[in-house]
Amino acid sequence: MKTPFRLLAALALVCSGTAFAQSYPSHPIKLLVPWPPGQATDVAARMVAEKLVPALGQPLVVDNRPGAGGVLGSEAAAKSPADGYTLLAGSSGPISISPNVQKVAYEPLKDFVPISLLAINPFMLVVNPSIPASNVKELIALLKANPGKYSFASSGSGATSHLMSVLFNSMAGVEVVHVPYKGSSQSITDVVSGQIAYTIETVPAVAGLVKADKLRALGATSLTRAAAMPEVPTIAETLPGYEMFGWIGLMAPAGTPGAVTERLSAETQKIMQDPEIRKRFLAAGMEPAGNTPAQFQDFLRKQNDRYGSIVKQAHVKLD
Repeated sequence: MKTPFRLLAALALVCSGTAFAQSYPSHPIKLLVPWPPGQATDVAARMVAEKLVPALGQPLVVDNRPGAGGVLGSEAAAKSPADGYTLLAGSSGPISISPNVQKVAYEPLKDFVPISLLAINPFMLVVNPSIPASNVKELIALLKANPGKYSFASSGSGATSHLMSVLFNSMAGVEVVHVPYKGSSQSITDVVSGQIAYTIETVPAVAGLVKADKLRALGATSLTRAAAMPEVPTIAETLPGYEMFGWIGLMAPAGTPGAVTERLSAETQKIMQDPEIRKRFLAAGMEPAGNTPAQFQDFLRKQNDRYGSIVKQAHVKLD
């Protein structure tokens, strides 16, 4: 009995894929981070990369490609060879948000394959200490009394911090000037210096400055208080219904062999269960995760739908 050609072809693909996975990786892997060094995605990516090196037996070279709210680096990853040697530290801004508010050169759910979710990232509304507002209610009152006088910073038009601020401003009914940057480092610096009134940024990026009294924290963006700053109320305690959070995860260009992504996911899940890593993530203000490619894909679909709905409700337009 002759074996059908299609079956032989399928078996050949399976065998070649298995052989590739067994020899993978044979040289260093590049991890694209579409944000500047020190940003939350960069911090999470480097912690996991450090642990992946001994697990895979090859170096992971972190390549920071900031710009356009994470879009530039994500686009570079989407166009990279699907051979398992280029990975992306994906995040909510360029993957779940930007495609809903602007034209990007990739389709998040088609041009990437998920590996594993690394962390859920709560954000914090912070103001310069000179701003006469000690809580969210007082800030809203101040902004309403001075339409167009104050400005807010974001890490880029279309970035997570931008959309979070737009939703906050929309729900609060305030008129504020948007000042976009190419990353959170400079935007936060200008809030600290007093050039900008406030921003909504990741807990890891602002926690130290809050403790040093260089920034004042007014509200967490999640429905529950941030584990790293439990003394700070949520924005929802003043604006019922307000809820947004960021996420960080490992991804690869579409077409990357399934055996490779499964191995990377398995190794990453082990890392995310490591008590030391979980402690480091929590200390950095991030809630550690870790899941399978299928679970991460389902998460991505839900996030894309949710942010798409928020964008429409808030009538978000990039400026």
